[in-house]
Amino acid sequence: MAFVNLQNVTYKYPLTKTPVLQNINLQVNEGEFVAVMGPNGAGKSTLCYALAGFVPHFFKGEISGSIEVDGKKSSESTLDEWVLNVGLAFQNPFNQISGAKYTVFEEIAFGLENIGVPREEMKDRVDEAMSLTGISDLADRSPYSLSGGQQQRVALTSILVMRPRLLVLDEPTSQMDPIGTREVFGVVRKMAEEGMTVVMVEHKVEWIAHFADRVIALKEGRVFLEGKPNDVLTSDLLVENGFGISRYTSAAREAKKQGLWKKDKLPVTLFEAAEGFKP
Repeated sequence: MAFVNLQNVTYKYPLTKTPVLQNINLQVNEGEFVAVMGPNGAGKSTLCYALAGFVPHFFKGEISGSIEVDGKKSSESTLDEWVLNVGLAFQNPFNQISGAKYTVFEEIAFGLENIGVPREEMKDRVDEAMSLTGISDLADRSPYSLSGGQQQRVALTSILVMRPRLLVLDEPTSQMDPIGTREVFGVVRKMAEEGMTVVMVEHKVEWIAHFADRVIALKEGRVFLEGKPNDVLTSDLLVENGFGISRYTSAAREAKKQGLWKKDKLPVTLFEAAEGFKP
């Protein structure tokens, strides 16, 4: 049985007529790293909220179908019960900072305080989580003095320190430079290899191709494509339906028309393109 199991999930926000999620069926295995992509308005963030229990427990609205994580149904759990096993990092990290703490260390420890983790264990877990995401040097800084990319790392760390079974990330690298992006993808990949299940919304297709196990493409609230990263990210259907694709895929597709690309598969990453264009 899949660790995450969505069956025929349809959801409408309050006071709206059109469902933002329509008949979603999605299964994710334990320890799998699944990337979700799609154009604006595809329902990506709402899918994250549904997995994290905020839909419908916080946002309300009308929902049908079933959302299960580790055999437990969202509809039969309260939000405070649900978030102990499912962690969500929002797209805008500023929305996730509590405003109740003066330092990054205290901010990351805030969730552990709320569930009564002993002081010494709390300190060890915060130190470990900050080391994992590379922000130990920010421990004594104010969360509000940080750059957007640094705030995103703090938000991610505050989720990882809770050790959720399912990690849900909504564009966690949107404000990061390429180095920071690679480091965060590496951290998430490591967590998946250690058994954490990950669902990440992202637009950076090259990193998705390199790190994710599977890709889900959403369009207008429905699952449009699903499969292995290279199969989905090089599909002609993405271009035809307004999805963003890798510059290397685009270049190789044009080269193939002129007989200059000889490989069976199109590239997504720079390394794949370089290999394919070798004389």
